[in-house]
Amino acid sequence: MANVAVIGAQWGDEGKGKVVDWLASRADIVVRFQGGHNAGHTLVVGDQTYKLSLLPSGVVRGKLGIIGNGVVLDPEALLSEIGKVTAQGLKVSPKNLRIAENVPLILPLHPALDKAREAARGGDKIGTTGRGIGPAYEDKVGRRSIRLCDLAEPTTLSKKLDELLLHHNSLLKGLGAPLFEKQALLEQLLGWAPKLLPYAEAAWERLETARHAGERVLFEGAQAVMLDVDHGTYPYVTSSNTVAGNAAAGAGIGPDVVGMVLGIAKAYSTRVGSGPFPTELTDEIGRGLGERGREFGTVTGRPRRCGWFDACLVRQAVKIGGIHGLALTKLDVLDGLTELKINTGYRIGGQTFRRLPSAFEAQAAAEPIYETLEGWTTSTRGARSYAELPAAAVKYVRRIEELVEAPVVLLSTSPDRDDTITLRDPFAG
Repeated sequence: MANVAVIGAQWGDEGKGKVVDWLASRADIVVRFQGGHNAGHTLVVGDQTYKLSLLPSGVVRGKLGIIGNGVVLDPEALLSEIGKVTAQGLKVSPKNLRIAENVPLILPLHPALDKAREAARGGDKIGTTGRGIGPAYEDKVGRRSIRLCDLAEPTTLSKKLDELLLHHNSLLKGLGAPLFEKQALLEQLLGWAPKLLPYAEAAWERLETARHAGERVLFEGAQAVMLDVDHGTYPYVTSSNTVAGNAAAGAGIGPDVVGMVLGIAKAYSTRVGSGPFPTELTDEIGRGLGERGREFGTVTGRPRRCGWFDACLVRQAVKIGGIHGLALTKLDVLDGLTELKINTGYRIGGQTFRRLPSAFEAQAAAEPIYETLEGWTTSTRGARSYAELPAAAVKYVRRIEELVEAPVVLLSTSPDRDDTITLRDPFAG
């Protein structure tokens, strides 16, 4: 059986939680390979709702979860999240959670710098979560990171803090923000050591063993292709590579191990934060989608911007992200709309494009070219087969497949994990 990598095919918040939970119940290991606690997955299991930001979704299903080296890890956030799910009855221990020993840590100075920069941008805010993700990735590529393995070496830790503080305090001083003291940070890190080090291991080695044993691995991405630091709507993006190609580097395995790439997309479009959004609706239809879809960010609580399905953008995500098939979520939110629109291209300065350009001003000027389809008035909520869907809903899904040039392999019709139409088993390859 093949492994599966799950990535977002829009701007994140596509409802990955439900799909990942369904897949995690059939996997042996679930690996988070990028992002930090700026991501959020909501899992509804029976009468319990779990909101996860760092923990791999497999821990809810009693499977082994691994936080890969491609993640930036906030120790305080992780320990808090473990505490919350423990209070809900889950058991999290080194038996079912492992953390790559070379994962970079987010320290208190990272969110401080993140927030100070956003404040300095004024009206040109990027819309970060302020959780220090960007500054932590900067330290990683700048070779300044404090990594989990460093907590076992106090002398190394002390020396690395000197370099880190030289860099960060200079920036914070320039932004007029409070500075950080070494001793307080050192004591905090040493306090985390006995709580975190029992989870640490060479994750790549465990995944190699799993490969030889024929175990199923689910690679769980955060955010989405259009927030990829290279391929998204830059600079309104996250600070890591969100495409499936990063699953290998972010977990410590070869690219041939990743397996099938499943892209998650809503049956319409949403975006949290700032940045271009060509199909955004600011009218009653857009507000209606937000209300029916309960469109609020899992992590931020911010209302999501809503709009028509952008097939041109999802097609781009399919090509860049290496997506083999789509899981289309929230089809039921479109119930009752008599007319639907799908974007098939962009008009920019008198020219037409089938892709969203990389240049910022061109992205901001992109006007959607819509195709209008018939909607449906009967309910799709809870449908578990195509036979239960109205003909117009089937036609809508088929048209999306044609335009994005990828098959819909899973179709979600409610938040309930069992209300899913399965057209192809992702683990079958």
